[in-house]
Parts: sequence; structure tokens; C-alpha cells
Amino acid sequence: MANSPPITGDTATATAAAAAEALPAEHWLSQANRLLPIALERTRATKGFTGRWRTILSMLERLPPCLSRLSTHPCFSKNVLCREQLQSVCKTLTELIELASSGNPPAIGKLQMQSDLDSLACKLDMSLRDCGLLIKTEVLGEVTLPPPEPEAAVAPGQPGARELLARLQIGHAEAKQRALDGLLETMKEDQMSVISVLSRRGISALVQFLAATSPKVREKAATAICSLAESVSCENLLLSEGALPPLIRLAETGTRVSKEKAVLSLQRLSMSADAARAIAAAAGIRPLIETFRSGEPHLQAPAAAALKNLSAIPEIRQNLADEGTITMMIDLLDGAYHASGSKEHAAECLQNLTAGNDSLRRAVVSEGGLKSLLAYLDGPSPPQEPAAAAVRNLVGCVATGDLLSMGLLPRLVHVLKAGSAGAQQASAATVCKICARIEMKKLAGEHGFLPPLIAMLAAKTSGARESAAQALCCLMICPHNAGEVKKDPHSVPNLVHLLDPSACNSAKKYAVGCLLVLSPSKRCKKLMISYGAIGYLKKLCDMDVPGSKKLLDRLQRGKLRNLLFSRG
Repeated sequence: MANSPPITGDTATATAAAAAEALPAEHWLSQANRLLPIALERTRATKGFTGRWRTILSMLERLPPCLSRLSTHPCFSKNVLCREQLQSVCKTLTELIELASSGNPPAIGKLQMQSDLDSLACKLDMSLRDCGLLIKTEVLGEVTLPPPEPEAAVAPGQPGARELLARLQIGHAEAKQRALDGLLETMKEDQMSVISVLSRRGISALVQFLAATSPKVREKAATAICSLAESVSCENLLLSEGALPPLIRLAETGTRVSKEKAVLSLQRLSMSADAARAIAAAAGIRPLIETFRSGEPHLQAPAAAALKNLSAIPEIRQNLADEGTITMMIDLLDGAYHASGSKEHAAECLQNLTAGNDSLRRAVVSEGGLKSLLAYLDGPSPPQEPAAAAVRNLVGCVATGDLLSMGLLPRLVHVLKAGSAGAQQASAATVCKICARIEMKKLAGEHGFLPPLIAMLAAKTSGARESAAQALCCLMICPHNAGEVKKDPHSVPNLVHLLDPSACNSAKKYAVGCLLVLSPSKRCKKLMISYGAIGYLKKLCDMDVPGSKKLLDRLQRGKLRNLLFSRG
């Protein structure tokens, strides 16, 4: 039979540690209660370093009631944290007894004695604090509860999400960092297992890591919080536990990884109005702008998205403008930066900034924003609503000649034909705004606005139908445009359909106005009658829709005349 391998020092240490792990919490409580009187006696008998020993003595005197409360907790014998805490207390008490017994004066040097006493004081203070935390904050109960379904598959000996979150709050720095590493691994495999058991205390512990001395620890904490920020259920906890200020600092001065995670977190959190206000109040606008201007593509897109989210809050908009957001967003539209997807954020940010604020509208126009938006609308991608809506907001600030020189009319026709539904609706509203100017009505008709607007009368959304009908009503004041609408075979059917009296149909009053302009035409009147306009108009008359009675009279007179002639 082969000889057994020799027991080395490392093997012996590991064996002793394993044996200690197997001992129950009751054993370590008994051990602590045995060591405490000895430690108190030796401490009181010491000479020299009076102030430090007095501090240690006061901590020792607070320890018995603390251990008593811990031992009477219903979960005392079931929880591994109790055993570990008591084992740590016993180790500290043993070190204290040895130090107090080292002689008076001590055999070791003065500076070494001071250092050892300070270390002991720190360990006792941590033990008192951690015992108090275990008792007062119900961490013991949380960790002892049966794990939810995702944690049921945790391998034996591996701590679950509850225990890891608890370990973030107790013990020395290295133990907390090991818990943070474990938590990140758990979140990679099953993030919901962490979110489902997350508490205010766990969030608070993670937030404290954002200000850790070690850059690596800050990166890990930022990574964990970035993952949690994806969940709406964590948003209020992150805000209430003060996550925003350290995230803003990391976005400004962190490492590459911590910057990226911080900016992503700010982007996700800023989707909430409350968080957006808090970011602005914590001076978070400038760091986001500087992050974007740093030129790192992986940071630019989330920074632009966060600024876009902030611009949705009216009271923040002037602050954004003051920090240079307008210039940055226009530069982005012009291609000064190449972050994927950021042009869409820029267009939406400018849309928000120019909503209901004349001074910001003028500022965007003076910086060349309208020209940039029009060029963006003319790009290879189908035009989207934010850019078209920003143009709608700005055209009132620009003279007719300047609008024409910028190529506004052909761009609007392009959007009406090829844009998204929202972009088409915004552009139809723009037509209404510019055609309040008499000289623009005929030009708009000549540029081909009428066919796409007529087609929009059959759009899926009531808002798009209303915008198209309103734009046509405005353009048809010009006789040339009215004649073009009359020639279109879809105009009368589409307009009659919009006479529907239902409450969800917001376009009916504009449809009446358009049909009134067309009603002198016998062909158009016959079409209106054949598509059921009279039945609709009788209901609209009861609803006092302007022009409905006048149009009904015209159609009924025509119908009566046709009947008389047919009988004759």
C-alpha cells in the first residue's frame, strides 16, 4: 500500500479551517462567552497606552449584550453569517488576550504596540457594527428565508443572491469585495434572481462601492448598478440611495470601464422624469456633454441618449442650452461625430428643446439648426418624426425667402411621401404653418404637396388624418390648388369618409371645409352624395360642426334638382 502524502503546513492550515467551518454557531458563542471575561480582566490590568486600552475596554463592555441579542434571534442557529461573525469575534478576543499578556511594558516596540492596538480597536468596532447590523436590519431573516425558484439551483457551498447581498454589508473590505465578485457572477447567469431579492440595504452597499479607493472595485460596482438600472423596479431604490452623484463623478473622472457603465446607467435612469431632474440638479449635464465630446464612440451614443432624455423636461431645457447642448446636437447632425444611432438622439433633443420656447427656437435657428435638420430629413434613411417635428417647431422663426432658399418645400414633399407616419403628420402640420403666408400656398401646390396629403386622408391614425385635412383646407383657399384637388379621384371619397361623426374622428370639421370648396362642382357633388355625405352631414348638423349645414343644403338642393329632372 502506498504511503500517505506528508501533511504540509498549507494542508494542515486548510484542514484546521475546514474543521472550524464545521463547528456550529453555538460552539463559537460558548467560546466567545468564555474568552470575554479573560479579555476584560487582562485589559483592565494593562499599563501604558491608557487611552487606547480605555477605548478597547469600552468596546469589550458593549460586546456581551450585543452577543446576547444575536444569540436570541430566531434564525441564530440556521444562519451561516452568525457562525462567521462569532468566529471572527473569538479570533479578535484571542488576539487581544495575547497582546494584553505581552508584558508591562510590552516586549514589542512602542510603534508596533500602537499599531496592534489600533488594529484591535478597528476589529472590535467592526464586530460591534456588524452584529448590530445583523440584528437591526433583519439581514439574518432575509438570508434564512427559503430561496426563490431561481436560487433553488445554486450549487452546494455556493452562496445565493440573498446571502451575497447580505455579505456586501458586513465584514472587512476584502470579504465585501469577494461578495461583490460573487454577486456579479450571479447577475451574469440570472439577473432576476438578484433583482427579486434586492433591498434598500443591498442597493446602499453597492452605491458605497462606487466611491471605493480601488478603481477595480469602482468598476465592478458600476457594472452591477448598470445592470440593475435596466430594471424599472430598481429605479426608485437607486435614486433614494444616492446613486446619481457617484455615477456622475465616475462619468467625469472614472476609468474607461467605469465611465462607460456610469454613462449607460445615467442614460437608463434619465428615462424617468424624476431621475432626469435629479441628474440636472446634481450638475450632471456638463459631464455628459464632455463625455460625448471626448470622441469615444462607445460613450457618445449613451451620452447623447441621456441628454435627449433630459431635454424632455421643460425646466431643464435652458440649462442644457446654456451648457452648449444645441451646438453639440447640430454638429452631430452635420456628421462631426460618428456614433451609431446618435443622430436620431440629436434630432429628438432638438425637437424637445424647440417645443414651446421661442428663445430656444431662435437659438437653434441662429446656430444653423434648421438647415441641418432639413439635410438630415433628405438623407438615405426614411425620415422620422423627431426631425420633422423639430422643423415644424422652427419654421415660424424664419422668413419665407430663407425657407425657400433652404429647400424646405421639396424636403417636406419627400417626408410626406416617404416618411414614417409620425413624420408625415408633423410635416402636414408644418404645411399648415407655412401656408398661413399667402405667397406659400400656390408654391406648395406647385411643389406637389396635394397628392400625398390626399393620400394621408386615409392614414391609420386620427392625428395624421386631421393634420392632412387641415393642411388641404388651408391650401385649397388658392383656386389653383382647389382645382388640383378636384381632379384627384381619391379626394372626394377620402374627405367624405372623414365626415364620420364619431368622437375619435378629429378631422371632420376640416373635411367639411374642403368639401365646401369642392361643392360648386356638379361632379363632386354627385360623388359626395353617392358616398353617403348627406347622412353624415345630418348628424354633424346636430353636433353644430361649422359649415355642415351649408354643405348639407347644397347637396340636398342638388339632389332635389336631379330628382325633378329625372321625373320630367
